[in-house]
Amino acid sequence: MNLRQLVSWKKLNNLSRIHGKLPSPYQPYVCGNTTTISAPICPPLSSPNTPGSKPLQTPNFLKPISSFCRHIHSTNRTTLGSSVGDPKLHSEEPEEEDGTMNEFLSRFVWIMRGKLSEVYPDCDKQTIDGMLLIIVGKVASEMEKGGLEQMLGAAAATPSQDFSQDLWRTVWEVSNMVLEDMKKERQKDKMKGFLQSEEVKEMCRFAGEVGLRGDMLRELRFKWAREKMEESEFYGSLEHMRKEEQDQEEENAEGIQAETRGDEASLVAEEKPRVFTLPKRQGKIKYKIYGLDLSDPKWAEVADKIHETGEVIWPQEPKPISGKCKLVTEKILSLKEEDDPCPLLAEWVELLQPSRVDWVALLDRLKEQNSLLYFKVAEIVLGEESFQTNIRDYSKLIDAHAKENHLEDAERILKKMNENGIVPDILTATVLVHMYSKAGNLDRAKEAFESLRLQGFQPDLKVYNSMIMAYVNGGQPKLGESLMREMEARDIKPTLEIYMALLRSFAQRGDVGGAGRIATTMQFAGFQPSLESCALLVEAYGQAGDPDQARSNFDYIIEVGHRPDDRCTASMIAAYKQKNLLDKALNLLLQLEKDGFEPGVATYTVLVDWLGELQLLDEAEQLLGKIGELGEAPPFKIHVSLCVMYSKAGVEKKALQALGVIEAKKEQLGPGDFERIINGLIAGGFGQDAKRVHRLMEAQGFSASERVKVALMTSQATDRNRTLMR
Repeated sequence: MNLRQLVSWKKLNNLSRIHGKLPSPYQPYVCGNTTTISAPICPPLSSPNTPGSKPLQTPNFLKPISSFCRHIHSTNRTTLGSSVGDPKLHSEEPEEEDGTMNEFLSRFVWIMRGKLSEVYPDCDKQTIDGMLLIIVGKVASEMEKGGLEQMLGAAAATPSQDFSQDLWRTVWEVSNMVLEDMKKERQKDKMKGFLQSEEVKEMCRFAGEVGLRGDMLRELRFKWAREKMEESEFYGSLEHMRKEEQDQEEENAEGIQAETRGDEASLVAEEKPRVFTLPKRQGKIKYKIYGLDLSDPKWAEVADKIHETGEVIWPQEPKPISGKCKLVTEKILSLKEEDDPCPLLAEWVELLQPSRVDWVALLDRLKEQNSLLYFKVAEIVLGEESFQTNIRDYSKLIDAHAKENHLEDAERILKKMNENGIVPDILTATVLVHMYSKAGNLDRAKEAFESLRLQGFQPDLKVYNSMIMAYVNGGQPKLGESLMREMEARDIKPTLEIYMALLRSFAQRGDVGGAGRIATTMQFAGFQPSLESCALLVEAYGQAGDPDQARSNFDYIIEVGHRPDDRCTASMIAAYKQKNLLDKALNLLLQLEKDGFEPGVATYTVLVDWLGELQLLDEAEQLLGKIGELGEAPPFKIHVSLCVMYSKAGVEKKALQALGVIEAKKEQLGPGDFERIINGLIAGGFGQDAKRVHRLMEAQGFSASERVKVALMTSQATDRNRTLMR
């Protein structure tokens, strides 16, 4: 936007008429032409070397003034208000026609007053007002001539005979800045209109329906509005070009009318030397918009806050990357995971001088092309001052590591966060709960969960689910159940997965009471008994050593129309195994086979274990063959049964073979499995192997019971006696 587009000739003529109607108390400062000073007011403005004065060179504008001008003067109705006793400006033309003119002069006067006060601190207000009057008169004169359009660049400004070169340069720099601010304000106002257009609203509604929310939806809305604005400006420029062509054709076709226009233009040129000026103000300048006095200092603070808010609403864009900086960027993106990115990053920073938005753009590109390198660079960027690191950057990086199961990396970022004095907030603690629950670290998950409570946060469904699963995986289903009751008290409905996880945990431990409570709660919550939930109740009673109740639940499965599967049948056979009721187990299998049931790996595994304890080796090996015929690999637990069976039978080769398979996967063994293997090896006379298994048990973090320790001591003493007898 240039001044020719901003100020029309009609507005300049209005200002000339205004000047002609001004009272005369200000004539001592202006005589004939406002560009000539008839009486000295302060140290001469045209002598930059005068002692006691400071030349006005390229200014460093004060932020409050710039901020005030940027936001307060944003209406087309802004006028130059005056204090009590000042004459008011009146125009025969409508006020809307002079709005842009008034806005420009109002902004210009405000900024120039601050600069004059800064350079001439010893001058009183009356003297400053006189200077302003002369400067504005000269500016208005140049506006009337059309000279400001040719001198918008400070380097190309033509020196004035009345002003010093520094003052002249400062005048045009302020004019440039005012015009640029007015252009930005109009562009923002135009952008706001497109943000509220029906087409953009419709696209936002559609985006909301497909699931876009938050920052992403806001960015898309600005993008669509900007595209609509650019499209409107493009078609507007085409329309302007079409009108210019029509005007040119009319001028060529009408020679007489063109000659008449030339005469009118000469008349207008004769009127150019008109003298006009601004009235001298007394006291404090008052700015009124719609009757609201904006000259109060508090409005400067309001303007600053509006400006800060505008920076949030108006998204910043990263700096354009070109030349050597572009080559360095490509090198960074092409790095491998094992490479050190620090040298290239340092060179990139030196070339680009990046702000936060530039760092974010680089990290986004890294995340798309090389996720492993992204983690390394993101951790380095946390220490960059220009990145303006905040707590959310730490929590996002911790969450990203947690989703990739990089527990050590996430804990390192957390440690760095604490070292920098940043206390984890609610969002970070929530991420830690999910991370430690997923990793099975119950103690750290409890710490993060308690941190949430201490900060007054009420856990949501996801946090409850993660914490309950942490308790379940940690072997503490009762604590998980208490959290479930807390959820119900807060009207948060637990999911079916939570109910089943608790029921499964209680069943595996033989806790009949806990399993029954969970099953009853599920029914009250609207979840009907399923085959899996009923099978878990059978397993719970079987682990508790109550085959009658297990059989009752098994029969209930058949009554409600479910067909027992291999796992459910295996749980029932295991219940009979607890009391060694082999005849009832065989009768059940025969009855099921009549109904079309075919035993699977789970059922055969229980039977092999049972027959192994009864030392029925041939029958157990036949069932092993059945498992092989099914085309499935024997489960790991069956090797425990085989090791015990062959150890007790004294079949050393097969016992040690099974023991080798167990030692290869020792992390899958529980304390009960270790004790069973040790007892089996001692019973078969394999004392040295039993000691080795005991050491493996202690290495896994389990301690043997007193009964096993006594058996090991007895075995050691027996081996010593045998050696002495030999």
